[in-house]
Amino acid sequence: MATSTFHILAVASNIGLATSAIGSCPVLETTYTGASGATYAICPSTDYEGRTAQVIHNIASEQACAQLCSEKKCTKAVYDNPGKTCHIKDVGKQLTWVPNTRFTVIRTFTGLPDGVNIARCPVEAKKFTAAGNKKAMQICPDTDFRGPSAKVVQGVTTTTACADFCSTTPGCTRAVFDKAANVCHVKADETKNTLIWSTNKKFDVITLDIAARPAKTGAWGDLIQLPVIPVAAYIVPAFPESTRMLVFSSWGADAFGGASGMTQFADYDFKTGALSARTITNTNHDMFCPGISTLQDGRIVIQGGSDAKSVSFYHPSNNTFTRGPDLQIARGYQTSTTLSDGRIFTIGGAYSGPREGKNGEIYDPKTNTWTYLPQTSVKPMLTVDHEGIWREDNHAWLFSWKNGSVFQAGPSKAQNWYGTAGTGSQVAAGKRDDDDAMCGIWVMYEPGKIFSAGGAPDYTASVATARAHITTIDVPNKPARVERVPDMQYPRAFANAVVLPDGTVFVSGGQKKALVFTDTDGALPTELFDPKTRSWTTLAAQAVPRNYHSVSILLHDGTVFSGGGGLCYAGSKGASTAKCDKSVDHADGQVFTPPYLYNSDGSLATRPTISALSATSVKVGGSITATVNSNAVKGTAMLVLVRIGSVTHSVNSAQRRIPLENVVVKGDKYTVTLSGESGILLPGHYYLFAVDARGVPSLAKTVQVVL
Repeated sequence: MATSTFHILAVASNIGLATSAIGSCPVLETTYTGASGATYAICPSTDYEGRTAQVIHNIASEQACAQLCSEKKCTKAVYDNPGKTCHIKDVGKQLTWVPNTRFTVIRTFTGLPDGVNIARCPVEAKKFTAAGNKKAMQICPDTDFRGPSAKVVQGVTTTTACADFCSTTPGCTRAVFDKAANVCHVKADETKNTLIWSTNKKFDVITLDIAARPAKTGAWGDLIQLPVIPVAAYIVPAFPESTRMLVFSSWGADAFGGASGMTQFADYDFKTGALSARTITNTNHDMFCPGISTLQDGRIVIQGGSDAKSVSFYHPSNNTFTRGPDLQIARGYQTSTTLSDGRIFTIGGAYSGPREGKNGEIYDPKTNTWTYLPQTSVKPMLTVDHEGIWREDNHAWLFSWKNGSVFQAGPSKAQNWYGTAGTGSQVAAGKRDDDDAMCGIWVMYEPGKIFSAGGAPDYTASVATARAHITTIDVPNKPARVERVPDMQYPRAFANAVVLPDGTVFVSGGQKKALVFTDTDGALPTELFDPKTRSWTTLAAQAVPRNYHSVSILLHDGTVFSGGGGLCYAGSKGASTAKCDKSVDHADGQVFTPPYLYNSDGSLATRPTISALSATSVKVGGSITATVNSNAVKGTAMLVLVRIGSVTHSVNSAQRRIPLENVVVKGDKYTVTLSGESGILLPGHYYLFAVDARGVPSLAKTVQVVL
């Protein structure tokens, strides 16, 4: 097998390089973050001497080699620049790092300071089998699990002795050895306690080597380090696929407070791994915690927040921001939604501006104006909060529906219809529950079917609920029908929910008691609700808590991004953040791969594919033909539209799932006639998925729905 070592021997005499080993990169390294979230350091003019496991030819660049390494979950690779080959190194053999101008070394980035949260061991974990009982363990040096211990044992002198103790202790799956104090910590049950894995040279982590079951529980990728805390996020609509996500915080990457006229953004492409930071000042808008909605033409409208009357348009066509017309009422923590006629309705937002309940207003893109709707009274949708009105009209659960109507499903126990004609209207729609559910989760998983769960009676310092409901709506201004469904496995406030292409609802994050700016009692395990069976399945745990100021959003490949949490309230632009607990700030994210993307043996499932579309833009009620290739029985794939999302504070009023029914199949051609009801099929951009008979989704193509 060819190796890069042989290349070194062939060229060294010509270039006169010394081949003495080096311990660090002699030049400035760059980094590459793969789709899995793994970060690699790229060191030019160096090589790893030693065995190569695989050589891949015709690789265009060192970044492409890093991408291959990420896809193969390798830890070390070498790129041969003139040879255009990528060498995946055999880490089971001795590798020697040496200078060589022909090559570029690519390696898992392990230069992490203490206190950095991690999803997996940043170096190759050591295998260990406990004496006698043969339990397989793994030891990850220089790392710690922050969180409660079930048992603390003094006088343990080695990591392996701590591992031995864990192996004989019933229920021990994780332990931490304190190398400085000679103490072995048997960690508390991770399904009931918040344990956060992080770097710390004082400790070694010991874990029971349990085989992953991704077909049952799904799997999380590595943490993706971001230049800002992603308090809000949206997917940039693009053709043929929408692979970029923009996230933002406030005037600071990790801080907010006061009107500042600027916002910190990050731009991440999940397909290429490209990541960049950006400061937006030209719209004079601090966009912290606004309402976000999308127009038919793809523009994202970001309104209110810290600069509470400001409005910014993001233009996907050229990746720019422009200033929009001011709101009639200063708002923050409000919700907005795109209507059946393409306008945008917003209501609430007493967090910013005058502390008073705020009725609705509407934006018309044809006239580029906001109009106040005095009859859309906010009073019927208020919660009862111990902190008062500035919390009570926040984060309404809004669903646009037929004839310009909007259904408000929560977080108040009362539900309401809002009309947007003339000066607006409000009609009571019944009661969802006996308690308010501020910062609960909610999503329309199919037309007229709204799933909601969790939340807490008060915004903060309030015990969360696990209760869940399905609300069914049909005719505007008529009472809704509410069904109580089984509770979540975990009470959750500040959680997030994403509807998946197969119609299930993925729930992540949240805490047992709503406590802003904390990780206290954060729920790391995730769960999945199946509306067909009315049942819950507990899924894999994420690496860090996602509570207040966290987001999740569906990606075009049927995976889910989850990120954020924290952000320091500093009072005014540029103020000190020294008083804040930075351990609860999470400028990172993870991507979850749901179980439907795995075969029973844990290998990745073969996806159906959409190889062609007859059009990328289609009118409400129009037809479109997709060429669908599937390994499943021909003609059995289902076509599904999921509206591309935008999210802030658990609020994603854009997302909704629409399974397509009027489909004619001829061979691999699927021709569908879309609903003629724009209250169901809202104008804007959608993911189009083909979902095979096993529930495996394709990569989504982007489809624009127009009036």
